[in-house]
Amino acid sequence: MTHKQLEDYLFGLENVWLDYPFGEKTAVYKYGDKPDGKIVAIIAEESNPLRVSLKCDPQLAVNLREKYETVLPGYHLNKKHWNTVICTGQLSDDEIIDLARHSYEMVKAGN
Repeated sequence: MTHKQLEDYLFGLENVWLDYPFGEKTAVYKYGDKPDGKIVAIIAEESNPLRVSLKCDPQLAVNLREKYETVLPGYHLNKKHWNTVICTGQLSDDEIIDLARHSYEMVKAGN
């Protein structure tokens, strides 16, 4: 999974836009009206392997962390609701896309 591939997917979701509130090295994809919006995904620019933080149902978040060593508690985020995924290939591209969709749906629903 590349940053571009994940970004293309995120931009394909309704009302998702890019912001840089934490500086130019941190791409923040938000859902909702500008200038506020709610965070769906955070990608560390130029990270290799790609590092993406995604909102997650708390129980699913714990299950993913137990199952995959490349799924960690959200970096600088609420550890209960956010995971940071290191895209090394342990999770398939389809699984990462599924987690991005899950994050988007949670944010859109107001969770």
